[in-house]
Amino acid sequence: MNWMIETEGLTKVYKNHNHGTALQNLDLKVREGQLYGLLGSDGAGKTTTLRILSTVLDSSGGTARISGYDLRTEPEKARQFIGYMPQNFSLYPDLSVIENLLFFARIQQVTQERISQRIKELLAFTRLDGFQERRAGKLSGGMKKKLALACALIHEPKVLLLDEPSTGVDPVSRRELWKILAEVVEGGVTVLVSTPYMDEAERCHEVGVLYQGKLITAGTPDQLEAELPFNILEVKVKPRKAMRRIVGETENILDWRPVGDILRLAIPNHNTSAIPRMMRSLNTRFKREGLDIEVLRPAKRTMEDVFVYLVGLKRSEA
Repeated sequence: MNWMIETEGLTKVYKNHNHGTALQNLDLKVREGQLYGLLGSDGAGKTTTLRILSTVLDSSGGTARISGYDLRTEPEKARQFIGYMPQNFSLYPDLSVIENLLFFARIQQVTQERISQRIKELLAFTRLDGFQERRAGKLSGGMKKKLALACALIHEPKVLLLDEPSTGVDPVSRRELWKILAEVVEGGVTVLVSTPYMDEAERCHEVGVLYQGKLITAGTPDQLEAELPFNILEVKVKPRKAMRRIVGETENILDWRPVGDILRLAIPNHNTSAIPRMMRSLNTRFKREGLDIEVLRPAKRTMEDVFVYLVGLKRSEA
């Protein structure tokens, strides 16, 4: 198997710092051409992982390799394969779009013969060709992210490391950015992206869930969702207060949480009749009390269900 990113026992301890152990014994493997998502809330260790893999930060223990090169002993060789986009805007706000691209092309030692064509390709690819002369500091949030991505791709890296690339941008820009990422992956680039967004995790080939510096599970979204010990039933009934009361009084509901006006109920999946039986039971109870049933249906399990369940387990163990 050709692993483009591989870590074994990767650990980071911050001395004299509130974070303490930010990363603990991380074993991670990402195949060539794969879009891999690191999912976790703030403080889970996502940024620390990406900073180590980008060679910006040294690890405290374990090993990490990019395209087979050990980041501790061969960082210079590894860097030629890496494109890194940090979470915070790190370009030069007083330079124009084209000037930023030229600067990073020269820093990354792109040949003079290649620079012009590569910049033209990236401007078209990121839809920034109409904004070449605009200063980076004057770009919208979404355009700043696209420019940062273009600068990370300027030297045609084989591995792209993105730290929460869509944080702070509007929904339309977020969709556009992920469309661009899909095209990057189609081009054969291996992408490791950190995200706190569950819908973005659904887009990845494989997902690793980080919690307090530890990788607590990994697999494809479909695999992780299938491993949940429950199915989902969605309910929307008026009045809501009565709906919540009845749901709270009903047996064989493992958990429930609101998503907008809808409640997502976790029903044990030990047999195929559990969901139909629960639907009949709730339907009878709601009608008996004269409630208005708008939604009562089975629903697909999601990465948000996976994340909430696994983090809940970890918190209960603490």
